[in-house]
Amino acid sequence: MSATTSAAVRRAVEVVREDVASLHAELIRNELVIWTAGNVSGRVPGTDLFVIKPSGVSYDELTAEDMVVCDLDGHLVEGVHQPSSDTAAHAYVYRHMPEVGGVVHTHSTYATAWCARREPIPCVLTMMADEFGGDIPVGPFALIGDDSIGRGIVETLRGSRSRAVLMGGHGPFTIGRSARDAVKAAVMLEDVARTVHVAQQLGQTWRLDDTDIDSLYDRYQNVYGQQDGSR
Repeated sequence: MSATTSAAVRRAVEVVREDVASLHAELIRNELVIWTAGNVSGRVPGTDLFVIKPSGVSYDELTAEDMVVCDLDGHLVEGVHQPSSDTAAHAYVYRHMPEVGGVVHTHSTYATAWCARREPIPCVLTMMADEFGGDIPVGPFALIGDDSIGRGIVETLRGSRSRAVLMGGHGPFTIGRSARDAVKAAVMLEDVARTVHVAQQLGQTWRLDDTDIDSLYDRYQNVYGQQDGSR
């Protein structure tokens, strides 16, 4: 950032850096990543910037100062490290989905297994209806390095209530109103991916009726939790 950047913007960037750095520990705690795979990013409110994990840096070593700041074209604005190899994908999502405040990518075991099968996770549980509003959709296979993955995420999730997409042959991505919200979606996704897989090993599963899914989703999104929006 330039010397003329306002103090308010600098403070906003630092807040998101601290938040994104701490949220990577949640990926470890919930066993959603291994080694240096996976990443969390967060949009800096009121700016055309976002903060993302640096490429190839161990989770044990991550600090707020290690987080890198990029513009919405994925260009490095501030940071001592190179940004994640998924930066172009995150940037594309932020450019084309202005309501998104956070993006998460993991290779969590069960969700990634569904990605390998390129099969949607059917909405057979009330928790899926609550959190995702229906089936978890599959996105197209795309190579890492440019915005192809981002295009697939946006094409799959635009117009969908799901906050998770299973990118074929790759891994899951989740979005949220904030980075924390996107991490929550990643945790919930892995849980339902595991549960539905186990259920299908035991026998037949039944998808919930669309009217029930709609009712459950509306209740959870608009009634459940506290008035501050926490769930």
